[in-house]
Amino acid sequence: MPPVPMTITDAAAERVKAMLAKRGKPSVGIRIGVRSKGCSGMSYTLEYADERSQFDEIVEDKGVIVLIDPKATMFILGTEMDYVEEKMQSGFVFRNPNEKGRCGCGESFHV
Repeated sequence: MPPVPMTITDAAAERVKAMLAKRGKPSVGIRIGVRSKGCSGMSYTLEYADERSQFDEIVEDKGVIVLIDPKATMFILGTEMDYVEEKMQSGFVFRNPNEKGRCGCGESFHV
């Protein structure tokens, strides 16, 4: 059985559902990728997905569809996507077993 590309917590699934409902136009789901940024090298990207690319990795879990950009798959294989609400900030959190380190501000990572 191939490894699971990504898991989604209940909190992340609920937040994605709320985001898609507020968007005001139909979406396939959300797309996750990585890009070069920050002092550690890479950061996660998250955007609405209007259509599926033939090369996207597709994760359907807890009633949401997450498309993984094919260029990001090798960097986020096995990652857990969560949504955390804290007193000072809230947002998606990625627990990635491939990370070798993060920058001090938490904006970027390297593998």
